[in-house]
Amino acid sequence: RGLGKTWAYTCLALKSLVYNSFSSYDTMVDALFEPLFWLVDRLTRWFGLVFVALVVGLTSCVVVVGYVCVLPAILAEYGPAVSAALILVSNWFLIMIVFHYYKGLTTSPGYPPPGQVDLPAVSICKRCIAPKPPRTHHCSICNRCILKMDHHCPWLNNCVGNYNHRYFFSFCLYMSMGCAFTSITLSRTYFRTHAPSQVAPSHSPLKLLSPASTTAEPEKREDHVHNSIVFVWVLTSTVSVVLGALTLWHAALISRGETSVERHINRKERARLHKKGKVFKNPYHFGSLSNWKQFFGVKHRRHWLTRVLLPSGHAPQGNGLVWLPPDDWVAAHRHGPSVT
Repeated sequence: RGLGKTWAYTCLALKSLVYNSFSSYDTMVDALFEPLFWLVDRLTRWFGLVFVALVVGLTSCVVVVGYVCVLPAILAEYGPAVSAALILVSNWFLIMIVFHYYKGLTTSPGYPPPGQVDLPAVSICKRCIAPKPPRTHHCSICNRCILKMDHHCPWLNNCVGNYNHRYFFSFCLYMSMGCAFTSITLSRTYFRTHAPSQVAPSHSPLKLLSPASTTAEPEKREDHVHNSIVFVWVLTSTVSVVLGALTLWHAALISRGETSVERHINRKERARLHKKGKVFKNPYHFGSLSNWKQFFGVKHRRHWLTRVLLPSGHAPQGNGLVWLPPDDWVAAHRHGPSVT
């Protein structure tokens, strides 16, 4: 009996030392998994360099194979006129992909100004112990607050935020479209050369690539060409499907005026208000067309060409700190440059 009282007193004394009225089950679980989160964040930061090298390496490989192996096959398959058009479109895709990937990789996503106490804040970041402006969230990998944070992209080894969101989406868009274009263009060549053991007809692009095809060396070269074309076709087909799905997902978010982080927040808020019989309204939804104009920085019709279809390094509208209500933004956009 005395031992039981001693044990109960010991437990009570221990609880009195560590008790926190603000603690909860979620807080306890978060604290227990903190070492695991720390490890994942560090690995993600390191693997980001690997992913960047992978993107650069695979893209360079496709370009080299395209000029060395695919281009002669295209010339033999489609003729000079159609081939010239295909080459022009392919190089346009390549320029857009390289430009937007480089800008997304090197452009800062945007951070709240340090030491500025008069920021338009909606909360305090518990990690930075600093004001958090609207749409700002803390990235545990970068260990900083990011303006209009969408997510941390390991393929860019960078956060996607206010100042590089457009570059990230444009890279995904043109990469998926470029891969789909390449896959469709190569389909005829791929399906006609999918069996390297078979003897290709005299008019086959692979035969035309090897003038002295009666010797063993040209046949070996022909197999290398075949394998290279198959590699490019499989790679571009896979990327076009996977990255295309991701691009459509982000396009839907942009149409609704949301980021990836805000989607989860808005979904919970929508469910919470629904239980109270209220309707949630996204304060950053300007209408689908206005959302896209704001996202791409389109203020005039010519901007659809100069800022969307051509490489453009223009800054996003506003500073990522102040966001006007939808009606105010539309009115300001009609009468002049917007601050958001």
